[in-house]
Amino acid sequence: MVYVRPYRGVFGLLIFLTIATAALGTVRPFLIQQMVDVQIAAGDWSGLNRMFFLLLGLLVAHTGVSYLQTYYGGWLGQFIVRDIRVDLYQHILNLRLQFFDRTPIGVLVTRNISDVETLSDVFSEGLAAMIGDILQLVFITAFMFYIDWRLTLVSLSVIPPLLLSTYVFKEKVKKSFQEVRTAVANLNAFVQEHLTGMNVVQIFSNEQREFRKFEKLNQEHTRANIRSVLYYSIYFPVAEVLAAIGVGLLVWYAAQGQIEGTISKGALIAFIMYNSLFFRPIRQIADRFNTLQLGLVSTERLLKLLDSKEFIADNGTRQPENLRGQVEFDHVWFAYNEPEWVLRDISFAVQPGQTVALVGATGAGKTSIINLLSRFYDIQKGHIRVDGHDLREYDLKALRTQIGVVLQDVFLFAGTIQDNITLGNTDITEAQIWHAAELVGARKFIERLPGGLQYKVMERGATLSVGQRQLISFVRAMVYNPRIIILDEATSSVDSETEELIQEAIEKLMRGRTSLVIAHRLSTIQKADRIIVLDRGEIKESGQHDELLRLGGYYAQLYQMQYLVNEQ
Repeated sequence: MVYVRPYRGVFGLLIFLTIATAALGTVRPFLIQQMVDVQIAAGDWSGLNRMFFLLLGLLVAHTGVSYLQTYYGGWLGQFIVRDIRVDLYQHILNLRLQFFDRTPIGVLVTRNISDVETLSDVFSEGLAAMIGDILQLVFITAFMFYIDWRLTLVSLSVIPPLLLSTYVFKEKVKKSFQEVRTAVANLNAFVQEHLTGMNVVQIFSNEQREFRKFEKLNQEHTRANIRSVLYYSIYFPVAEVLAAIGVGLLVWYAAQGQIEGTISKGALIAFIMYNSLFFRPIRQIADRFNTLQLGLVSTERLLKLLDSKEFIADNGTRQPENLRGQVEFDHVWFAYNEPEWVLRDISFAVQPGQTVALVGATGAGKTSIINLLSRFYDIQKGHIRVDGHDLREYDLKALRTQIGVVLQDVFLFAGTIQDNITLGNTDITEAQIWHAAELVGARKFIERLPGGLQYKVMERGATLSVGQRQLISFVRAMVYNPRIIILDEATSSVDSETEELIQEAIEKLMRGRTSLVIAHRLSTIQKADRIIVLDRGEIKESGQHDELLRLGGYYAQLYQMQYLVNEQ
């Protein structure tokens, strides 16, 4: 209802149209009863003509009001869905990365697409329509009692078994719909994950095994849907039979009244019509109630996601406009899941313009350090300072524009190269893009592409080489002219020629900037001002390349191993 409030005028109109539709749809049998018992019985042809045109006018009015009710119900549903989906996506964009570490992407896709779409059905086909059905039943019952209370009781005699079957149907379908929603979420998660990792599936010839897994999930989805189809196929024939029994009882009782002269022909005709009108909304209410319940299930999931407070606190006001780039880790402890510490009592400082390399085995904590500097995660103990101020004091978005990050796994979106560099930031000019491309040595290859900056990149950059994607990521990082540069295995996936090109660009870009470099190839960091050796989240050694070799410790062993491998 919070999302309905901006459209309360349309919502009020929809309620009025719903009431009008219910009233106009139930008055016709009453008028027909009057025509038969009054005008036709008395031979009043002029009165009969007036009633005919009145009925015709009511029919036209009912058609017009029904059209408006359907249109505005759908209109309201679509605008509410739009607003909810926008708020939900904006909420997802601001969640911390830790949330995405444990939540399958397919589940979030289901929440943002399927569950939100279900709410559209609630407004267009569920809530307003169910209110209209209930009002129609009230009006029908009132007219029936007004015409003949005895025939009304006979007609309503089949209502108890119908209500019982409706309740059983509602509960069964509700359970099957919940199973369907769960199966859809599982299918979305599976398909998204395996399409993303299709190269791994095909490399290991795992297509048939993955296909069997998909078949199993799809069968669960099919079974859940078939169960709901089964309940529908049982309920609606039962409802039809009960409605037919009601008509049979009505005709049997009314025939006796006709013989005895206590029930008029018009009353019998009106009750047969009302009987048909009465059972239709009851059958529909059961279906609409399940739509409403399905909407409530989706609402519960959406509210749970919207109520999640897994944000990186952005209360800082300091603007890093004149950032020098001094970085300090002061007794930092960090764990993705406490108490499994990934970093233990990490302390080091990087002066403005210095280059510090982080070295260590996989899982040593190198990537965690750069994630913390960008505030993708918050630490549990200690302090991280930039230019002497705690990271939390800075405006988060402004801070991140001063930190250029180049990752090993480059992600490119479907769109142009220019879009992938600017990411939609209209403040970045084409001249700035070309300048950054010139710096990193990417200009020549971009100019050779059809369309240059307007070259269409396929999803994840499938039409570009690994080296080209890496160069684009360099341009994307450098176009903001950041004061701090983070390179996470930035040259580990490129060929020797491209690596040489990138190394030359890196040397230019690092001048006057603070740089943190992660590299498994120790040959690429020998010129670093300082090398920090990490092992299991702790700093084991620290110093320059020659110093660490003379120590003969962990770094020297690692360097010797790589040297021997290269010699072979």
